[in-house]
Formats: sequence, structure tokens, C-alpha cells
Amino acid sequence: MATVAKKRRGRGWLKEEFGSPDRRAAYYMVLPVFLIVLAVAFYPVVDSIWLSLHGGTATITGPFVGFENYATMFQNSNFQQGLVDTIIFTVASVTIEFVIGLGVALAINRSFKGRGLVRAAVLVPWAFPTAISAVMWRLMFQDQIGVISYVAHALGLISSPILSNTHLLLIACILVDAWKTTPFMALLLLAGLQTIPEDVYEAARVDGANAMQRFLRITLPLLKPTILVAVLFRTLDAYRVYDLFWVMTGQQLESLSTFVYESVRISQLQFPEGNAAAVFIFVTAFLLALFFIKVLGMQTSTEE
Repeated sequence: MATVAKKRRGRGWLKEEFGSPDRRAAYYMVLPVFLIVLAVAFYPVVDSIWLSLHGGTATITGPFVGFENYATMFQNSNFQQGLVDTIIFTVASVTIEFVIGLGVALAINRSFKGRGLVRAAVLVPWAFPTAISAVMWRLMFQDQIGVISYVAHALGLISSPILSNTHLLLIACILVDAWKTTPFMALLLLAGLQTIPEDVYEAARVDGANAMQRFLRITLPLLKPTILVAVLFRTLDAYRVYDLFWVMTGQQLESLSTFVYESVRISQLQFPEGNAAAVFIFVTAFLLALFFIKVLGMQTSTEE
């Protein structure tokens, strides 16, 4: 009986959706765009999954091997190092960007003289292309001529050249990424702050709430949806880091994206592993997005 009722409800929904001429016209207008998106976005994904289950090269598709490419990929030391570096880079850079970005957003959300000029100046690092930023900062990290390297050696913070130490290079990449993309985080959080009514803060002041209480009990709760979006965007962006690692480190650091490029483009012998790694990035990024939207998003809506 329950199954029959569900079928009837499904038929009723279809009749309601397609029985109206206006609704049918809306579906007809959306259909071409849907087909274009399907061809442009979904076909490459399906094709990559298909290729990841086969052997062969970039020009010849080999026999079906199932998940053998994935097993070989996980045993590859370069992939393992790229996965570790990518996770460390993503967590550290997004955390730094959120903390500093929130502070910047709170500062420029206040009214003061020259606020427009300060907001424009804050966005300057974000305007630089990543490759240009990487080259610029690499020069500053050079052992002989770099100002940052000179100051770090003078203060006794480091004892070896930054560009020849993979651990220091990873820290440098995290700091450079934070310098470049913190303005983006601040811009998103500032947009969220400006949607909070001033009357709420005024009522809290009348009730005797201090600045910290207003921040913890008004600003953060009302800003949680914006924080969710900002952190999600930056997490997915940092997770697929390629150009910063490739340009700034001189191919000394490995990320998941650089591993895919090296396998698919440079080393044709690792083409199946590269396809498997590309699918791995897509699936894990999709799961990250689901986690943010479903788990953290549900918590946000419940608390509201």
C-alpha cells in the first residue's frame, strides 16, 4: 500500500509539473542550458572515471583493469607526499586566512575616515595573479638576495636556505597563500557583517553587553552562514593548489594537482595513475563540499 501511494504521489507531481503550459515552457527554456552543462561539466568527469579504470596512455586506451590504477596510485610515494602536503597546506592556509580575514573584516566594517581607500588597498594582494605573486615572493625568499631570507637569518629563525628546505618551503607557500587570499576571505565576511542590523548591537549595548559579548553572542551566530560559504570556497580552492607550488617551489613540493599534471602531461607511463588521481581529487572535493553543506549547514540552521 505504501509503495502504491508513493507511485501515485510521484505521478501526481509529474502531472502537476508538466500539466501546466507555463511550467512546460519553463522546462523547455531550461533544457538547452541543462544539456550544455551536462556536456561541458559531466562528460569530462565521466570520461575521466572511465579512463581511470583502464590501462593505456594518453592516445591509446588499454584494457579494463578495475581499481588497479587506484591501488598503484596510493602506493606511489609522490602521491602520498602530495596528499600530505595538500592537507597540511589546506588546513593551515584556510585557518590563517579565516582568523586574519575576520579581523580585517571587523576593522574595515567600522566607520572611519578613508575607509574606502583602506578597503581598496586591502584587496590589492588578491588582484595579483598567483604565478606573479609566486615569482615575486620566490625572489624575496632567495638565499643571497632575498630580503625575507636575510631578515630570517639575521634573527636566527632559520639556519638553511628556505628554497632548498621542503619544510620551510611548505611554510613559505602557506604564508604566501594567506597573504594573497586573505582579502578574498575578508571581502566575503565583510559582506556578511553588513547584513547584520545595527539595531541588534544597539539593543545589546543598552542591555550592558560589552564588545566581547556582542562578538560572541551576536556577530558570530549571525555570521555563521557567511563563514560557512567563505571557508567552503577557500577550502576547495586551496585543496586543488597547483600554480603556487609549481612556480614558487621550482617543482620541489608535490601537491595532488601537480601529481596529476606530472603523470598525465609529463610522464605518459603514469597516465592511468594520473587519471585516478584526478578522479580522487574530484570525489574528495565533492565529499568536502557535502560535509560543509549537509553537516555544518544543518548545524547552522538548527542553531538559528
